[in-house]
Amino acid sequence: MDTDPSGRDERRRPGELEAAIVTALREAGRSLTPGQVRDLLAPDGGLSYSAVVTTLNRLHKKQAVTRRREGRSFRYGALVDAADLVAQRMSALLSAEADRAGVLRRFVNDLGAEDEDLLRRLLADEPD
Repeated sequence: MDTDPSGRDERRRPGELEAAIVTALREAGRSLTPGQVRDLLAPDGGLSYSAVVTTLNRLHKKQAVTRRREGRSFRYGALVDAADLVAQRMSALLSAEADRAGVLRRFVNDLGAEDEDLLRRLLADEPD
C-alpha cells in the first residue's frame, strides 16, 4: 500500500472521492466539466482525469448529479450533498441484509453517547 512522505495512507475511504466531487460541484454553484472538477480537487495534478470521469459517471447513475453534453464532454451539477451519499450507502447496505433488525441493533449499540442522543432526537422528530 502506498503512503505519502508523512506516512499517511494514500487510499481514499469508500465514497470519499464521490463526496469530494459532490461538495466541489455544490460549492461551485454551477455545472463543471470533469477537468474543472479535477483542477478544483487536486490543483497539483494528484488526481487522474479518468478517476474523476469514472466517479462522475457513477454519481450520474445514482442520480446524484445532473449531466449535460457540451461539445465532446459533459458538464455535471450536484443534485445531492455528501450526507445524502452516505445515507444512500447505508440504506443500500441495510437493504442487502436479511436480518435488518440485527444490523440496526448492532449499529445502535456501537454508537457513541452523543450520536445515540442525536439519533433519539431525530427519531422523536426534535430539532438538532
